[in-house]
Amino acid sequence: MSDPSFDRLGIWNWESENVADEIEYAKYAESKGFDSVWQGESRLVRDAMTIMGAYTQVTDSIKFGPGVTNCYTRNVALMAQTFSTLHELSNGRAMLGIGAWWDPLASKVGIDRQNALRYMWEYCTVLSKLLDLENVTYDGQYIQVEDIELDLVRANADPRAVPIYIGATGLTMNKMSGELVGKGVIDGVYMNYLIPPEHNEMAMEKLTEGVEKQGGEIEDVDRPQLIAVSMDEDADVAIDNARGLVTQYIGQQPHITKASGIDPEVGEQIGEELGGWPADAEDIERASRLVPDEVVTNIVAAGTPEDCVQKVGDYCEAGCTEPSLYSLGSNMKEVIDVFAEFKAE
Repeated sequence: MSDPSFDRLGIWNWESENVADEIEYAKYAESKGFDSVWQGESRLVRDAMTIMGAYTQVTDSIKFGPGVTNCYTRNVALMAQTFSTLHELSNGRAMLGIGAWWDPLASKVGIDRQNALRYMWEYCTVLSKLLDLENVTYDGQYIQVEDIELDLVRANADPRAVPIYIGATGLTMNKMSGELVGKGVIDGVYMNYLIPPEHNEMAMEKLTEGVEKQGGEIEDVDRPQLIAVSMDEDADVAIDNARGLVTQYIGQQPHITKASGIDPEVGEQIGEELGGWPADAEDIERASRLVPDEVVTNIVAAGTPEDCVQKVGDYCEAGCTEPSLYSLGSNMKEVIDVFAEFKAE
């Protein structure tokens, strides 16, 4: 296989030991010609909005967004206010990746995610209008607002061109996202990770179905994708370094278990070994012995630098428009350096 070439590249920052490292990685990625930095905000670790505010002050050209925040804990007006501010601070570089969060964390803080599809539809519809500086009244099943708008008395009152991406995991959410792109509400999807490239092809079918239903075409749907990268000159070391993360997701995220290619009964056994969420280090170590190398390399770009580049290329061939690279080790700068060599001019 010939070496791939990437038109666009991004990184994904998440829970570095030192938060200052995440700031440094964003600066370094920009210096190497990368296009975006996405900030993880899934567990109760670091607030993405705070860190992205820092990005606005230390970078000049790289775009940034949460990859992804959730549609429940910030009401739609506050979300519009937040991204209007980030848009101003960065001279228009802010993006918004938004998803339906996950259980059991959501339920532990009192959020009922029933009918997340409808909630996301209503949320994005209102949010888009607010960022366009419209006055909005909306009486939905879940979102109700009356006579609200961004109150920009002294600030620049031009519409906020903030691209919106839905973090779609299920195929039905992909279809709905395609419809919202076709309606001009959102710009694309932030494609899921820890899935094989073949899963992208199923997502592409649903995105196409949705966008064409609204008179658009698949080229209208931007498709950046979070891709886990475990890179080492010794492929065995790289695979071992990724095994723990893969184990946790197989045991705790049913859609990942289904997509990973692992035997369902083994998946159940892994879940039993983990003993629920959150699992401790001993549980993860014990359960990880059930996860073979081929399962790891099926859903992670794990191996030598050459292995990782080829695997990420596979995701792009299957529909990803911009790899968002998440280094599972402490070698983010090395990962950036390796992929920068394959950035299209």
